[in-house]
Amino acid sequence: MKKRIFALVTALVFALVGAGTITTLVFTYNNVSVVSAALTTSETKLVQTRLKNWGYYTGNVDGIYGSKTRSAVRKFQQNNGLQVDGIVGPQTAAAIGFSIKSDDNSVSNNDLYLLAKCVYAEARGESYVGQVAVAAVILNRVESDKFPNTIAGVIYQPYAFTAVSDGQINLEPDQTAYNAARDALNGWDPTYGSLYYFNPATATSSWIWSRKQVVTIGKHVFAI
Repeated sequence: MKKRIFALVTALVFALVGAGTITTLVFTYNNVSVVSAALTTSETKLVQTRLKNWGYYTGNVDGIYGSKTRSAVRKFQQNNGLQVDGIVGPQTAAAIGFSIKSDDNSVSNNDLYLLAKCVYAEARGESYVGQVAVAAVILNRVESDKFPNTIAGVIYQPYAFTAVSDGQINLEPDQTAYNAARDALNGWDPTYGSLYYFNPATATSSWIWSRKQVVTIGKHVFAI
């Protein structure tokens, strides 16, 4: 994936851990600290596989650094005398049995915030997968030569999103929207590359109905 980003972001603290080995990012939202490891999908799969073999992780080996993976990392850290923060930094990675590499393709904190805002505005009533799907559509558009090549450009493209037109984009996102945005940035795409979505109960555009439908998640149909 040309532009899909495997690092997650900060609103408050940007810290370089180790001698150029990894960027660990921390931000605070509504007095809740959120931390993530800047791992590639393959590195996350390695973490999941080893923690699963050791009985810490019970989820799928999917390369998504979600809540189950963070919880497993925390349990591993606690049992091995490491700092319990849910972050796979250099020391935790070494304990798991690999070394981490730096990733310079980190998304800006503004991009994460804007993506979370759009997810919240467009899909806060949907399931978690449905929220990740909306974020994935935005990122798929960023990668497509048919749309602007930035998150802001895609979201604020005229008439692209109802939430921008009616002002709901200005609502503050909740933690679920942030998590969904991060999972999409980490490569989870429940839409299988879709570039559009619509609610069939309210959509009146004949053009959107002409698009090839890929999957339905909640109230939204995703299409290419």
